Amino acid sequence: QVQLVESGGGLVQAGGSLRLSCAASGSIFSINAMGWYRQAPGKQRELVAAITSGGSTNYADSVKGRFTISRDNAKNTVYLQMNSLKPEDTAVYYCNADLVFRDYVNDYWGQGTQVTVSS
Repeated sequence: QVQLVESGGGLVQAGGSLRLSCAASGSIFSINAMGWYRQAPGKQRELVAAITSGGSTNYADSVKGRFTISRDNAKNTVYLQMNSLKPEDTAVYYCNADLVFRDYVNDYWGQGTQVTVSS
């Protein structure tokens, strides 16, 4: 069974830091792009950061300079280091990965992890 399992969310004061992790498990051959999205109450889900298999990254303008995405291909894991957090970063954060299997490629989502930043 294929899963993306996220961890690391929680409650933090403004200016603080959190590190999210997302591990993919199952009969995975390789992983293409991986990314983090977030959805705040009443808003659409938006891309926060993404990283290709080669390590190229892109970020939403709102998090540039504060968040860093990275991945460990040996562990099938993607990370999101979040520094200088702001109350507007409060949202459910979802991991996304483009997983390659022997015969097909498919897109998967994690279950989401809550990040709450208090002012």
